[in-house]
Amino acid sequence: MTLQARVVGFAGALREQGVRIGPGETVDAAAVLEVLGMADRERLREGLAAALVRADGQREVFDAAFDLYFPAGVGAPESARNGDESDLEQRLVQALAGDDSGALGALAGEAVDALGQFGGSDGPQGWSAHQTLERLQPQTLLARVLAAMRGEAAEDFTDRLDRDEIRRRIDTFRERVRTEARRRSAELRGADHVAKHAIAPSADQVDFLNAGRDQLADLRRAVQPLARKLATRMAARRRRAARGTIDLRRTLRRSLSTGGVPLRPVYAHHRPARPEIVLLCDVSGSVAGFANFTMLLVQALHDQFSKVRVFAFVNRTDEVTRMIEPGAADPVELGRSILSEAAVTGWHDSSDYGNALAEFTDEYLDAVGPRTSVLVLGDARTNGWNPNLEALHTIKQRARHVFWLNPEPELRWSTGDSAARDYARIAEMHECRNTRRLSHLVSTLLPV
Repeated sequence: MTLQARVVGFAGALREQGVRIGPGETVDAAAVLEVLGMADRERLREGLAAALVRADGQREVFDAAFDLYFPAGVGAPESARNGDESDLEQRLVQALAGDDSGALGALAGEAVDALGQFGGSDGPQGWSAHQTLERLQPQTLLARVLAAMRGEAAEDFTDRLDRDEIRRRIDTFRERVRTEARRRSAELRGADHVAKHAIAPSADQVDFLNAGRDQLADLRRAVQPLARKLATRMAARRRRAARGTIDLRRTLRRSLSTGGVPLRPVYAHHRPARPEIVLLCDVSGSVAGFANFTMLLVQALHDQFSKVRVFAFVNRTDEVTRMIEPGAADPVELGRSILSEAAVTGWHDSSDYGNALAEFTDEYLDAVGPRTSVLVLGDARTNGWNPNLEALHTIKQRARHVFWLNPEPELRWSTGDSAARDYARIAEMHECRNTRRLSHLVSTLLPV
């Protein structure tokens, strides 16, 4: 692969993972490469990061792609060719105890070469980080590393700090193993293929329905920064809306003093009242994480609205506004509280949109008025129950807007027990699979 093709492929891989890179950024990357050269790999990494990384949460994606397109070496590392596998575990203990970055990198290469290869001549071949880590089990070495660091002294407060530090070092080693496995696999299958399938997306690109534990932790940390960013964006929209449109008649009258040239346009100013928001959220099963995150996000934006009321349901509906505290940022705890304290389930635990919508219109329809925008959050899967389209139509007749945010891909709408297409004929439905899409919808759909 030529150097030019490598830069273009690197930019394309980042673009595939949601990093916004166009021709201008690709040219900047080529200029950085020309100025810095290839002699100092870490210096080149930082230079390209400065040119290409524009948003929080993208650095991990950048580093993973950089290690594929600008690898530290080719083939098995020298230590793997000359090393002895029998004492790999003991050498890892010593490297972790001494926090020896160079030794940990070499040991990651040795571990992947010795333990991670799979396949044979008649089938797919490659190197697996999962297989390597399952065989090596570095997380089980904590006690041995601690003993190597502190001897046989009794456990005290500093020992607990040391344990946390050792866990951090082990996590760093595990990431080095993943990087090495991707590098070796890229030599067989090509960097483009591995980048597409083996690099984890940035937090704002992770599907709500597929998020793992670590990714959910990233989403929790993103609530408050994202809310501040959206608040700024919505405040700017409100200022533009307050400025109003050009008053043509007054503008032409003013232009008489400048020879008919409208140098100073006159605007028809208006001060619209801040809107009210009602959230109607499905908190059942796998969609609960999406609903809980969105509830916290909108609650964090409460200053942008005159009133925010939140209702949750599985097959019954209950108001949970009181349970969502401003500044809270733990969707998991919020979900547990709602399910344990709110009346959201009846005689079964499966979602029933029809019954939930009916209970909302019977008990809480007074929450919806001409200034209210209603956000329905859920996958519209009714488990075979009546979808009760009439209830949603009743809500729409009273509200200013009704928007439905669906975390499922649009291709799956109205498959199986989904009534998404039926609901979409009444409410404006949008696919909302990750935080990037959610922030776009919240900042553009909601009135100011």
